[in-house]
Amino acid sequence: MDALFNVFSAFGLSASAGLNAYLPLLIVALVARFSNLVTLHQPWDVLTSWWVIGALTVLLIIETFIDKIPAVDTLNNIVQTVGRPTAGAILFASQSGVVGEVSPVVACIAGLLVAGTVHTAKTVSRPAITAATGGAGNWVVSLLEDVLVVIGVIVSIILPILMAVLVTMFIFLFGFWWTRRQMKVTV
Repeated sequence: MDALFNVFSAFGLSASAGLNAYLPLLIVALVARFSNLVTLHQPWDVLTSWWVIGALTVLLIIETFIDKIPAVDTLNNIVQTVGRPTAGAILFASQSGVVGEVSPVVACIAGLLVAGTVHTAKTVSRPAITAATGGAGNWVVSLLEDVLVVIGVIVSIILPILMAVLVTMFIFLFGFWWTRRQMKVTV
């Protein structure tokens, strides 16, 4: 049963990375370093290194501030098209690798897809939010995303089955919305 929970946790952590690449990595690194709630096996245990924790902290501070500035957040989303899915792949592989039967390649691809889907939703919606609010809503939405990431990571670690259900619902709803949007565009 623990192996299944690790996979559920992996889904939640990689989804959180789709909103913010560095916050879930940093939380997992700190929880793994200071508690028994998360166990990182090689090579993922490098996340608990003080050098990595320090680098993640600096990158998190930069992304947190940049993501709250209209127009600059759009550029950040373009740059993070590589960073967020990569963070999702790392987080998925670090959790699902405990299972043993999950190929690291499959785990990385799953993490890329989950984080990439969430990142795409964020990237598509952010310009609309900027236009609708004249840029005044960007910092509010960004702050809400940061809060959702913290909650998502905590739930993924403590109640992974709940996070798996929530991520599945999000992906389904996003797919439904995207399909309807594409149908309206072609009509």
